[in-house]
Amino acid sequence: MRDHPQGHWWAELPPAAGAVVMATGILSVALRLTDYEIPSLVFFALAGLVWVLLAFDFLTRLFGDRRRWRSEADNPPALTAVAATTVLGVRCSMHGWGDLAYALLAVAAALWPVLLLSVMRHWHRGMPGVAFLVCVATQGLAVLAATLSLAGQGDWLGRAALVAFVLGLLLYVEALLRFDFGQVRTGAGDQWIAGGALAISALAGSKLTLSPLWTGAGHTALRVGTLVLVGLDLAWYVVLLAAEAAWPRPGYDIRRWSTVFPLGMTATACLSTATATGVDWLTATGRVLLWIALGFWVVTAGATVLSLRRRQSQGTSSPA
Repeated sequence: MRDHPQGHWWAELPPAAGAVVMATGILSVALRLTDYEIPSLVFFALAGLVWVLLAFDFLTRLFGDRRRWRSEADNPPALTAVAATTVLGVRCSMHGWGDLAYALLAVAAALWPVLLLSVMRHWHRGMPGVAFLVCVATQGLAVLAATLSLAGQGDWLGRAALVAFVLGLLLYVEALLRFDFGQVRTGAGDQWIAGGALAISALAGSKLTLSPLWTGAGHTALRVGTLVLVGLDLAWYVVLLAAEAAWPRPGYDIRRWSTVFPLGMTATACLSTATATGVDWLTATGRVLLWIALGFWVVTAGATVLSLRRRQSQGTSSPA
């Protein structure tokens, strides 16, 4: 097995590190929706930088350490590669970079079946929250495709988004049947994806609701379904927050980025759903949840930097 050069701190990050891009990217989207343009661009740049680093390491493992790549591709966190790419693509589209967003959709769509089938071959009962990444990755494709369709990139993308949206909901049910509900009390952070998967589903639903492709009963079904998804997501939010208060889990774990992402995604889903459905109170809710998510991002980012510094220090002081 070939080692990465010492000093490349990203080389030993697990696939779960993709949640850093997911969390940072979706907060950039939410900040843009609330007209905080400069902070949104800062988060956009950070998400893009981390995506490039992780993509480089992904390719390095694929072509230089195939055994490790295959081992990691069997586990649900590998799907963060798809989800992170779609989130970044959505922000690129919002910035006016439609061609780049389209390219990112193509990359995510190419990775999705390979990683999804690899992960699902190893599904079992009693899984942690990462099981819901099968839904998150699929809904990420739906959100990006619907976003590009709304931007005038093609009606076929809107129809493809609807297919991905329905498939994502089915995968959510499958993941829920395999989820270990004890993770609500003991999970290290990724238990929040149980709610985050519903949030990104609601975001996809809101994009589809805004599309002129659906009228009459179809539009009504999408609108009602999106509001139901937001309500279920907020219910998970309350349950998981109460569990964190009842059973505190201090200390840093990279899976805490899988807490930040659902927090930011819930805020974004509320903001987007408010626009799509005209339910005004969701705007205020989304703004409040955005500030909560930003606070968690700052704390988690600080803990991540300290953890990386400790790892580098230990690596430098250890004998060659």
